[in-house]
Amino acid sequence: MSELLLKAEGIYKSYDDDNGGPPLEVLENVNLEVQKGTITSIVGSSGSGKSTLLHILGGLDKPNKGSVLWGDKDISLMNSDKLAEFRNKNIGFVFQFHHLLPEFTAIENIAMPALISGVPMKEASDRALDLMKRFSIADRRFHRPTQLSGGEQQRVSMARALMNNPELILADEPTGNLDDANTQIILDLLFELRDRDGVSVLLITHEKSIAERSDTILEIKNGTFD
Repeated sequence: MSELLLKAEGIYKSYDDDNGGPPLEVLENVNLEVQKGTITSIVGSSGSGKSTLLHILGGLDKPNKGSVLWGDKDISLMNSDKLAEFRNKNIGFVFQFHHLLPEFTAIENIAMPALISGVPMKEASDRALDLMKRFSIADRRFHRPTQLSGGEQQRVSMARALMNNPELILADEPTGNLDDANTQIILDLLFELRDRDGVSVLLITHEKSIAERSDTILEIKNGTFD
């Protein structure tokens, strides 16, 4: 039986209307469990609350009500400094638009999470290069993001997400801007993380054909699960 990694209970999220109207209700009483070493996909139409939920689970946003539990730690109660430290050590993020730093090379982008946590440059660079070799992009290590294809940028993003050996990868539409060939490469890498490394993956997608390869599929509609 799998061991529980993450549990969300009673998550509510709304945003104030800048024009003075009623608040925009995005999430309503969302409950979720993520087991260690599994891939969980959340599917739903645009505007259903998928990305907002992922941001809350990853500590990038806070719920209005509810808890996000890692073991006995409720990360929704942490202050910003503690939360940033927790994210850096435990969670890797992969976004549709990569969010690579344009002024740094590929290997520098990958090494950044380790450098932020105080790992020496040589050690961080060596691990970054190992990850680039694993993802078949080592020959692009001195290229800046604008010199990389979309598929290469996404592999750099995935390598960066793995830099600090996180327990969980949160992937928000990671193949949304890729062609079929690169989509397959990224998906195969995500499933390899589960099978080879025991990393949990929470995958946000609107494509049910992708989600069907997951261990668990959850569908969100109007801010809640069926």
